[in-house]
Amino acid sequence: MTDAMDDARDAVGAVGAVGAVDGADRADVLIAGSGPTGLTLACDLARRGIAVRIIEGRPGPHRESRGKGLQPDSLAFFEELGAADSLRGKGREGVVLRKYFDGEPVKDTSVEGGLLIGQWQVEETLRDRLAELGVRVEYGARLAGITQDAGGVRAQLEDGTVIRAGYLAGCDGGHSTTRGLLGIPFEGSGEEEPAMVLGDVEAPGLSRAFWHQWFTSDGGGILLCPMPGTDTFQLQAAPETDERGEALPPSLESFQRLFDRHARMPGIRLAEPTWLSSWRVNVRMATRIREGRVFLAGDAAHVHPIAGGLGMNTGIQDAAALGRTLAAVLSGAAGEDALDGYQAERLPVAAQVLADTARRYERVVAAVREPGRGTEAGLE
Repeated sequence: MTDAMDDARDAVGAVGAVGAVDGADRADVLIAGSGPTGLTLACDLARRGIAVRIIEGRPGPHRESRGKGLQPDSLAFFEELGAADSLRGKGREGVVLRKYFDGEPVKDTSVEGGLLIGQWQVEETLRDRLAELGVRVEYGARLAGITQDAGGVRAQLEDGTVIRAGYLAGCDGGHSTTRGLLGIPFEGSGEEEPAMVLGDVEAPGLSRAFWHQWFTSDGGGILLCPMPGTDTFQLQAAPETDERGEALPPSLESFQRLFDRHARMPGIRLAEPTWLSSWRVNVRMATRIREGRVFLAGDAAHVHPIAGGLGMNTGIQDAAALGRTLAAVLSGAAGEDALDGYQAERLPVAAQVLADTARRYERVVAAVREPGRGTEAGLE
């Protein structure tokens, strides 16, 4: 089966033999979700000559840093897609972590081997590459129903539009509509209270040469990471709490109070927040990632702690595996039984990543109580 999938890389002209489109409302593969996972899959299929459509419920692209690092395996696959050079031009290879403790700088640590880049920039680059391949994201298109039979999938959108496709890939995030419509359990554990607040802010006067990481002896902390190609920093911090001990929602005012408490740099005023969010610890995995002609990938299939920066990258590798699988079947290089290979390959990887990131997160939480230690503990 693996040889057949590899052969499919060169089978661009043979796609019409199986699942060929026969009208404007059809596609060989319909992708729900235009994050890094969905866009990676769309680019991979389109470059092979496979008719693909990609829909997105949001009205347009976002500009949020979110997942902010590409690992070497992801960059290697983007080389194949023809997107790596553009990504390297927008990102920054290597970063220096400057650790502070109780307001004093105590240690700098250089981290190499990946690319620091905002998630919105990754998505922008992949959208541009996809447009070069003749495909554009269809925004404001929300999935509302799925039916399937031996001939294909019928996807109904909220506005009543019906799209017919040979296969459907749900790449629509941790709250996946696709997964919900299929009734696939998302098993694991999660916390109700947020463990972290995040945002994109400007910090005039703060050096952009370092990923600043302030920790204090009371166990608190705040991190500001300079996002390449922008004037913003991604902020991460334990949330403020009210008099009842409940977490306050993220806001610029709260961010400033947290910064003043932990960084102790009165000359720095945070400004221009363009993204405000909260993050909760969730360790969950779909019990299956294939239901007939429908597949799950990325956060729709698994969510886990952010330590180690594996979330976006695991989704990209899901997309690479699913693209190989679908291309093998659609080109005729493999039979439909090859579709089982995607779940067999990626479900064990997801389970391993969940366990691994949980351990990494525990290491980071413990490490930041020690002067000179920071998020690099999640890379060890």
